[in-house]
Amino acid sequence: MSEEINDDRRRLLATAAMTIAATQLGMIGSANAQSNKTLQLTIEGELPPLSSATEWLNSQPLTPAGLRGRVVLIDFWTYTCINWLRSLPYVRAWAERYRDRKLVVIGVHAPEFEFEKDIDNVRRAAKSLRVGYPIAVDNDHAIWRAFNNHYWPALYFVDAQGHIRHHYFGEGEYEQSEMILQHLLAEAGTDGLADELVSVDARGVEALPDWASLKSPENYLGYERTENFRSPGGAVLDQRRIYAAPARLQLNHWALSGDWTVEKGAILLNQAPGRIAYGFHARDLHLVMGPALRGRSVRFRVRIDGQPSGAAHGLDVDGQGNGMVTEPRLYQLIRQPKPIAERQFEIEFLDSGLEAFAFTFG
Repeated sequence: MSEEINDDRRRLLATAAMTIAATQLGMIGSANAQSNKTLQLTIEGELPPLSSATEWLNSQPLTPAGLRGRVVLIDFWTYTCINWLRSLPYVRAWAERYRDRKLVVIGVHAPEFEFEKDIDNVRRAAKSLRVGYPIAVDNDHAIWRAFNNHYWPALYFVDAQGHIRHHYFGEGEYEQSEMILQHLLAEAGTDGLADELVSVDARGVEALPDWASLKSPENYLGYERTENFRSPGGAVLDQRRIYAAPARLQLNHWALSGDWTVEKGAILLNQAPGRIAYGFHARDLHLVMGPALRGRSVRFRVRIDGQPSGAAHGLDVDGQGNGMVTEPRLYQLIRQPKPIAERQFEIEFLDSGLEAFAFTFG
């Protein structure tokens, strides 16, 4: 993956939904005043060719010419991105509601990590996440570059003539986005669109974050982009080393204990047991990780403030704090009940051959 794409990641997106963002183009009325809403959407560009897709899932290859007469929503995603995962329930609902009303949703999967280039991993993730609309696999980021895109998630709204009329980056503004879709569908001649917008019941990793309690930003674990690593002596790059973790970590600091290799884009556990410790303040804690070898499983145990996670366990952990890494993906390890407070998190891996890539919070 290019340095440019790596650097772009989701820089603005962790805080985007906490602000009331002005639209990038045009004026949009209140979603609470449907009868008075006004849209002024100019032409931003043309839908680029999609022929550079590595592969298509859920569809034969689609082309701008073949999509004429249909409104198109392009959704850039990568399956471990927590920001995209939290937007998915809305995109999925729009695809279902307007599928027979001239809307085509296309998910462009532009991978961040190397394992996300594996088509079997993408196919498995799409099935697990119930992504049933067409997917253009963009392993070379050619479509990404054609759109001059920089973020996951990113939505591009294309009218029935193939003109890009609007775009939105990040989480949030779901009512606004659906109103734009309805506007473009009406332009395309779709009659009888209901005024009410979709209602979703997002659960698990797809649930909206607790922004008021979120004081921990995303952090990568590979040395290229990590921050606040606090094992004594620092990291030795690309070499095995026995690390130790301080007894307590400050907020958003992290450390290792055990036999690890700190690589450019990940950390690798060479010999079990091995631990990662993290000081955090958020309702949810997720870790992108996977077995270093396909087909292997890695057992783990989670503690929070030195105790089994109990009622604070995440979707991928039982009440005693136990879990299993079976494939490379995002794992939800903690979902705290209120009151949310600063906590000390620790995950202990009981088997070697574990790669960990990034922490995200919600």
